[in-house]
Amino acid sequence: MMPLPRRWLTALMTRYNGSTLLIDCGEGTQVAIKEKGWSFKPIDVICFTHFHGDHISGLPGLLLTMGNADRTEPLTLVGPRGVERVVNALRIIAPELPFPIQYIELTKAEEVLELNGYRITAFRVNHNVVCYGYSLEILRKGKFSVENAHAHEIPQRFWSRLQNGETIEEAGKTYTPDMVLGPDRKGIKVTYSTDTRPTESIARNAVNSDLFICEGMYGGKEKEAKAKEYKHMTFTEAATLAKAAKVKEMWLTHYSPSLVRPDEFLPEAREIFPETYLGKDGKSVELNFID
Repeated sequence: MMPLPRRWLTALMTRYNGSTLLIDCGEGTQVAIKEKGWSFKPIDVICFTHFHGDHISGLPGLLLTMGNADRTEPLTLVGPRGVERVVNALRIIAPELPFPIQYIELTKAEEVLELNGYRITAFRVNHNVVCYGYSLEILRKGKFSVENAHAHEIPQRFWSRLQNGETIEEAGKTYTPDMVLGPDRKGIKVTYSTDTRPTESIARNAVNSDLFICEGMYGGKEKEAKAKEYKHMTFTEAATLAKAAKVKEMWLTHYSPSLVRPDEFLPEAREIFPETYLGKDGKSVELNFID
């Protein structure tokens, strides 16, 4: 939550199928991206959890860098009510950009968006300002089923088109993709939640995530009173959420500046949820479909 040597502020970057998505853009995000060897150019969606400075203060500089790179493709910004007003205020120092910005304002307790191959579920959490967590899913259709195609008496010349999602009408009959596909296969799911107390909405939306990235503002149980006062979480509270949601793996992030040795509190969290790990700058993983 505060920049320290070798620790930038909050941001997550995901890359999929040529598209790059950010969640939050704290101070130093540009430097962190450069240190990772990644590029700003493919960023086409930025989701904001909330509008505290440590989660959005890096945006004006990032916009300027994108503009100086002659970007012309539109950029979509997603966030709580007022996102356009907040970003326009920040853009006083980045007023002229060679690309359009599109805004999606979140107003409900839970909203689902379909963007660039992702299904994004935004869900409200419990902070001292309006704040959202996000689940990112890449869905995966079922395999082509010859048996299903024959059972529905579908001409073979239509199979590939149906497999690619097309609906076909022929001679008074309608053929839909589900007629040639088996059950949906497991996709990929990442859930991100920070600046919040534990909530039912987090546990529900994180269910079966391949990766759960969650705030661990404070290490020990003795900090629970402070966590409740400032609407944050301890390591053990985050681990309890991860266990309830049956996620595969959890990374803790968004440490208090006083938490200089987070590793000291990891064993206690792992007693609750063994697959708990410490987040750190540049930490990344490649998630793949399971056949």
